[in-house]
Amino acid sequence: QVQLVESGGGLVQAGGSLRLSCAASGRTFSTYAMGWFRQAPGKEREFVAAISFSGGSTYLADSVKGRFTISRVHAKNSVYLQMNSLKPEDTAVYYCAADSSYAAVLEGRVGYWGQGTQVTVSS
Repeated sequence: QVQLVESGGGLVQAGGSLRLSCAASGRTFSTYAMGWFRQAPGKEREFVAAISFSGGSTYLADSVKGRFTISRVHAKNSVYLQMNSLKPEDTAVYYCAADSSYAAVLEGRVGYWGQGTQVTVSS
């Protein structure tokens, strides 16, 4: 069982940076793969980034490669999404997700979701 709470969203101008945090709790947290997804107004939810339970493997959507990084710190029970060179098209609600399967996270078929945090990028 995993509980997820996102934070760090806000308003930033294009070209700026923002770091999202996901605070997790649960005795099996260290065994879960984690990911970030986003949903823009009028759009379907899309995959952004994933990280394996050990942190040894990461995968980023093509739209954010070279700009975003995902990381986790087990000692803090936290997962982060560092977003640099932000663009207006990055505007969305960002959701933290977790599942025992890395493949499930990559596919968005996860067992646990956070409530989301709004990211708005102005031009």
